Amino acid sequence: MTSPLPQHAPDAGASFTGIKPGTSIAALFHRSPVDPVDLRILLEHALGLSHVQLITRSERLLDEEEAKSVSRLIARRLKGEPVAHLVGVREFYGLPFRVTPDVLIPRPETELLVELAAGYLPAGGKMLDMGTGTGAIAVAVAHERPDVEVMATDISAAALEIAGQNAGRNLGKEGRIRFCQGDWFAALPSPARFDLIVSNPPYIAQTDPHLSQGDLRYEPAHALTDFDDGLSAFRVLAGEAAKWLNPGGRLLVEHGYDQAEAVCRLLLENGFVSVESWNDLAGIRRVSGGIFPGAPPQPAG
Repeated sequence: MTSPLPQHAPDAGASFTGIKPGTSIAALFHRSPVDPVDLRILLEHALGLSHVQLITRSERLLDEEEAKSVSRLIARRLKGEPVAHLVGVREFYGLPFRVTPDVLIPRPETELLVELAAGYLPAGGKMLDMGTGTGAIAVAVAHERPDVEVMATDISAAALEIAGQNAGRNLGKEGRIRFCQGDWFAALPSPARFDLIVSNPPYIAQTDPHLSQGDLRYEPAHALTDFDDGLSAFRVLAGEAAKWLNPGGRLLVEHGYDQAEAVCRLLLENGFVSVESWNDLAGIRRVSGGIFPGAPPQPAG
């Protein structure tokens, strides 16, 4: 359904000098220099209005303080700051997640990993989310499947603090997720076994020009790139996951648009079977995974 709010002029950004008091909400959408979806989110945040209220109160006039507040947000967005950082929250899988520059902003394509995880986990199963960041995957799966046990790791203490807050916000006071800090599998207590290990690791190659463009400039580099060829994390995950999986356990990873073949090859080389990839809504092979069929070796002490 198309919103009745009018669209912005595409070249308005070049002449943006701020919003004058007395400007109506409707007029903002006629002359906004930012994407109309971004403007809607910024206005909802600045004015404390819902999406419906923006539409039904489109003739509402901004007072002086409101005009200054919205102007500051638009100016920061025009400089490239992510909307999620400006408002401090991003919706993912229908749930609100606190976002700061310490964590990767959850993307819609990652919801595919949540759907697969929730579908493959057995009743009362155990899942491990590695490199959890905001906790989006772990929290969304725990919310969707309250019968399962979830553990999540991250090397960043700041990220784990945010993930814990998001767990409490969306799952109740106890959070229902055990968080562990450390570098990949070194973060895990031994012994531990899981029916499913999932990860959305850093997979952008250090030479990729996108790292210096758009919203990515404001996100933590260690959550985006391995400072190598983009496959380092997958080598660790594919090489070590079997030690922590129950027999017949599954590994699922999100990867870049052109990495499915390389990731599947790593899984096969490390003994995984039934290796396959799944497409996101854009038709891109976004998640790959496989099953480790045998009794895995014991983790090192």
